[in-house]
Amino acid sequence: MKSKTEIMVTERIEQRILVVRGKKVILDRDLAELYGVPTKRLNEQVKRNPARFPDDFMFRLTRREVNEVVAICDHLQELKFSHSMPYAFTEQGVAMLSSVLNSDRAIAVNIHIMRVFTRLRELMLRHKDIEQRIDDLEKRYDRKFKNIFEAIRQLLKPPLPPPKPKIPIGFHAFQKTGERTKNHETKH
Repeated sequence: MKSKTEIMVTERIEQRILVVRGKKVILDRDLAELYGVPTKRLNEQVKRNPARFPDDFMFRLTRREVNEVVAICDHLQELKFSHSMPYAFTEQGVAMLSSVLNSDRAIAVNIHIMRVFTRLRELMLRHKDIEQRIDDLEKRYDRKFKNIFEAIRQLLKPPLPPPKPKIPIGFHAFQKTGERTKNHETKH
């Protein structure tokens, strides 16, 4: 049985995992926060060990990618105005961080992050298994159940981020139609 603290840490880690370029990643600033170190220090350790972090372990986000993650993650709003693009670490990159960050906290957090990545991978496999079973059932039964299968597929899709409210741009002129106009018309 997991303690409340472990559940909270797991949820916090899960909320920090993003999908960028089709890969599950955690940004440098989120990892630094979890490890309890400044982002600058984390990146210094990475730069001192470039051979440990090839492109499939870590990559720098583009401005467009930053704008996309800022749009879906409230805690990343500061990145909107940052002149420096953050690094994104894949599961392997996070594992490699344990070799350059040697604090007890960093080791404990890394173990926890690896368990979260493993759990997410298992959930994805189950999800694919469920989709395959739905496909098999759909093939076996006639079209009467097609709407039901489609509804189930919609429920399996991850939710889209809520749309941002549109704010009208520009000036708006309002025409006043009051009594003055009506009185003017009745005198003639």
